[in-house]
Amino acid sequence: MKPLTEPEIRAAFVNCTKGEASRLNVPRDLAEQPWDDLDFLGWRDPQAPDRAYLATVLDGRPVAVALRSSGAASWQARRSLCSLCVTTHTGGVSLLVAARAGKAGKQGNSVGAYMCADLACSLYVRGKKEVGTKLHESLTLEEKIERTVANLASFLAKVTA
Repeated sequence: MKPLTEPEIRAAFVNCTKGEASRLNVPRDLAEQPWDDLDFLGWRDPQAPDRAYLATVLDGRPVAVALRSSGAASWQARRSLCSLCVTTHTGGVSLLVAARAGKAGKQGNSVGAYMCADLACSLYVRGKKEVGTKLHESLTLEEKIERTVANLASFLAKVTA
């Protein structure tokens, strides 16, 4: 992934106002991110644990979305599957919900997906970050990356539709 700057990330948000985008917490360590190993940059707001964000480049332009997560629930202790990278976690997957962009979002419509709670999907796929038990897959690394990118693009298409 091409490294993104803070102004690029703030300008890329499609489901919040410019004012909200200017006030949200962007990671301070953007220069230290493993950009070559990322399909998207995902982070949690350290001041608001129920808020998360992700930014990526689609069709040559940055796109970012604000996400909300529900509070911890008893089902989170069970083994769950991330809908983006198809990694299994015990207690490490959260339902993240994005308000839809535009008029639909203003009317309260949203889109949700089960994602790695730490939004480190790219690192799990590449084996740079380990998860307890891995399921065996016959896909190559490139195919797993393509699947993750396609799943992300599908989710973002639902947010922007």
